[in-house]
Amino acid sequence: MGSDDLFKKRRKQRKERKYDYKQPKANSFLIVTEGECSEPLYFKGIEKLIKNKVGGNVDVVEVPIIDIQGEGCGTSKLIEKTTETISRAKIIYQNIWVVFDKDDFDDFDTAIKGGLEQGYKIAWSNQSFEYWLYLHFNYSDAALHRDMWVNKLDEIFKQLHLGDCKYKKNYENIFDLVNVNDGVNTAIGNAKRRMAAYNSAKNKPSEYDPGTTVYMLVEELKKYLDE
Repeated sequence: MGSDDLFKKRRKQRKERKYDYKQPKANSFLIVTEGECSEPLYFKGIEKLIKNKVGGNVDVVEVPIIDIQGEGCGTSKLIEKTTETISRAKIIYQNIWVVFDKDDFDDFDTAIKGGLEQGYKIAWSNQSFEYWLYLHFNYSDAALHRDMWVNKLDEIFKQLHLGDCKYKKNYENIFDLVNVNDGVNTAIGNAKRRMAAYNSAKNKPSEYDPGTTVYMLVEELKKYLDE
């Protein structure tokens, strides 16, 4: 290979490296959710408030990838999808959160462990995200099936005349609906109370029913609203 060809090759490689470079972005969030309705719509509600307050300086990127109902995809698949999303991203996110429920999947604990090992933060709920929503109104440590949490939310939505007086996963303003009467701060307090006895070294998330760590993600986001 001649010197001119070698020079051109190296110049091409430098050019490719330049375009492949990813710029780290402070105060950026990548939130990957298991569900396609309640979870992303909830966090988009927080995102809207943050951007209205700080003028768009904080990016919260919601990526609803897997709808577990009818898909049969385990929670570990969501960790894989998160890694794929990160590899395609044009920036390096400062905060990477994966949000998923236990439901009936057997790989719940494995997925949490795998995500943490890759440096992701995990906002899990046992059994479902609806338990986290319920905590916006009341405290409970009852181990109920996820369908029961939906029923309890139905009762609350009817009693308080929220939405169509019935809980639905596709309310675009779900965050505003459950935040009535300072619901988010109530949920954070209730979740901390429930999780106070949780010890990650002794307790398996799949066996800590009910439980949720979604409050940790919400607290991180609320910092931009409380300043």
